[in-house]
Amino acid sequence: MSPAMALKPETKEEDDTVQLESQYQKGVKHLCDSGINQVPNKYIWPVSDRPNVNDGEQKEFKKNLKLPIIDFSELQGSNRPQVLESLANACEQYGFFQLINHGIPSDVISSMIDVGTRFFELPMEEREKYMSSDMRSPVRYGTSFNQNKDSVFCWRDFLKLMCHPMSDVLLHWPSSPVDFRKSAVTYAKETKHLFLMLIEAILESLGLVGTTEEKKTEEEDDILKEFQDGSQLMVVNCYPACPEPNLTLGMPPHSDYGCLTLLLQDEVEGLQIQFQDKWVTVEPIANSFVVNVGDHLEIFSNGKYKSVLHRVSVNSMKSRLSVASLHALPLDSVVKPSPKLINEANPRRYMDTDFYSFLDYISSCEPKRKNFLDSRKMG
Repeated sequence: MSPAMALKPETKEEDDTVQLESQYQKGVKHLCDSGINQVPNKYIWPVSDRPNVNDGEQKEFKKNLKLPIIDFSELQGSNRPQVLESLANACEQYGFFQLINHGIPSDVISSMIDVGTRFFELPMEEREKYMSSDMRSPVRYGTSFNQNKDSVFCWRDFLKLMCHPMSDVLLHWPSSPVDFRKSAVTYAKETKHLFLMLIEAILESLGLVGTTEEKKTEEEDDILKEFQDGSQLMVVNCYPACPEPNLTLGMPPHSDYGCLTLLLQDEVEGLQIQFQDKWVTVEPIANSFVVNVGDHLEIFSNGKYKSVLHRVSVNSMKSRLSVASLHALPLDSVVKPSPKLINEANPRRYMDTDFYSFLDYISSCEPKRKNFLDSRKMG
């Protein structure tokens, strides 16, 4: 047998591997649409990382966690001091809370879920127009967590939309479905407005701005203005039904980089947070938001408010859709602990950072747990 012929099977195997990798890069929805009945090896997580298995978690996993509930309408009334106390407790103890009576009309919410669902139902040729590996792109369709670096892929496709400044980015957003832009713009503006009212309440709970009735100082106005000019990234996540959900994850354990994330879930469970060293499922509440503290708010509060590890499980019965609206300071801002929260008893705990340091970090390595935030810690 000639050396050339002896190489042929290996070459075919290499070809098959390249073809498979190419299929995975097109996303989970594409994979499912092609008709699979088992999870490919590329998506199988090590036993220790799989949902429902590690740390004798089987029994605990079945428990649903009732997060603290913040009634936004009460923040606007005479009960504000008590609600601020509940908000502070939620940010310190859980890093998460459910926000109800937030004032965003239910039709705005249902329209966003609807156009998001229909986007992922478009033919692959339409969706892949928005595929990009450039993390600074105003619109990016992709899969997994960081498909360029992940050694094991996640059971997730996403559409990421930069939302600020809207006039610069809107033309890049998907034009199909035909009502996508209209619904997504309305939703983005509503969530930004809600974020600004929430962050003012959080700054008040930290003692960094006065009460809503008091006239703001110039310094307080400057803090609030920076948040008004801040970045907003909207991520529409699609988690298709999975034939073997116990082998994979929709998203691995991670914390969010920004200040606050407002998450809209459909009725399908999947979000899990780490609470008292256990993974627990967050029960969806219709027309509510799950709000979580991001790394930047942990830094800004000098560790008083905690960003918390969370992950996403998948199931074999139903696809799940969520829309995360991530809010941060302007991209070129330096994020550092507020000087007002540093003293002898509570020394500075974090180095200065910015959005581009975060991008460089996650572009250079496989993101794991809270490792970016850990890289910012002092001492």
